[in-house]
Amino acid sequence: VKHVPVQNYRNLVRDKSTGAIINIDKNGLELAKARKAARKKEQNEFNELKSEVKELKELILQLSKSMNDK
Repeated sequence: VKHVPVQNYRNLVRDKSTGAIINIDKNGLELAKARKAARKKEQNEFNELKSEVKELKELILQLSKSMNDK
């Protein structure tokens, strides 16, 4: 037996040769990866919207200035 269960943690085992604690919950890992990817996508979309709003603001200011110069 290479791994022994960690008491009170059904998804954790201890490697007997190194003493390392290993998470064996593959489903939980996949869910965590999916949540991280979703957060990254959301953050990218937010940053894109911020950039577009900044660009629109600059265009409005330019338009306003050109109208006031007439």
